[in-house]
Amino acid sequence: MRSRQLYTNTKAIAWVTVGTALFSLIFASGKFADGSAASLQILLLRYIGGLATLLVVVAVRRQSLSSYRSSKPLSHFMRAIFGASGGGALIYASANMPIVDATAIGLLYVVFVIPLGVLILKERLNGQHLGAIVICCTGAAIIMGSRGAFSDFRPAYVFPAAIAVLGAALLAVEGLMIKMLSHSDRAMTVLLHVNAFGILLMAGPAVMHWVPLSFEGAISFILLGPIAVTAQYCIVQGYRLATLSIVGPVDYTWLIFAGLIGFLFFDEQPTLGVVAGSAIIAVGGILLAAIKPSASERERTSPA
Repeated sequence: MRSRQLYTNTKAIAWVTVGTALFSLIFASGKFADGSAASLQILLLRYIGGLATLLVVVAVRRQSLSSYRSSKPLSHFMRAIFGASGGGALIYASANMPIVDATAIGLLYVVFVIPLGVLILKERLNGQHLGAIVICCTGAAIIMGSRGAFSDFRPAYVFPAAIAVLGAALLAVEGLMIKMLSHSDRAMTVLLHVNAFGILLMAGPAVMHWVPLSFEGAISFILLGPIAVTAQYCIVQGYRLATLSIVGPVDYTWLIFAGLIGFLFFDEQPTLGVVAGSAIIAVGGILLAAIKPSASERERTSPA
């Protein structure tokens, strides 16, 4: 029995690790573009690729799109707003500052989710939560401080760092909405709505900032769509197989993948402060994931 559980947990960790690696590529897409495309333009093409992929899946299943209709279209639209703006913010930040820095700051979304859960879902905040939040914020401050964000106040670093913080907050709101929508809609319904609404939201702004692309360049950004859908599928599979305390900390492999991408492709050398700050954020995030809910919370969230 124990060996079977170990196998299941290992499988779950593998699924989430693959999904995180794929998302790392997506958030680094602005850096790879190197000014050849705007962040909003990349996001629009990604949504187009994602929706096309999902429509192919629906066609293969020989199902009608009406079977994926939601009773909460406005909630899906709002979720798309937060997801698109948060994703765009992190793509922009990664393109304009070291990738591992933007990633570490972006991981503060875990911290922002906690107070949102308290305010909206009436979850309880205890001393363990507060301690872990302080640890995460300390790590982010160390990263920014090591780059001279507070002493020199360099706008070239401070501005994208602030955008990364904003992106983390927006993704936290999106994460909360996904949690709420998952109780009423299937994963495929959620994905179809967010990609369709994402195209509607990004079309205007992307056209306003459009940069002429080669055919190969456009295809490379459209292919981010199926990569994103695959990443989402991997993460959903992992979260279905194991508890949050097992798979939650795997999110922090994002730092490893971001560091490797920055080092291998852009010759980015993380400073001691960035490494230390990233490690501190990871520790805080792991502690947050390991906190067990109280008996009253377990009773409130358990299925009837």
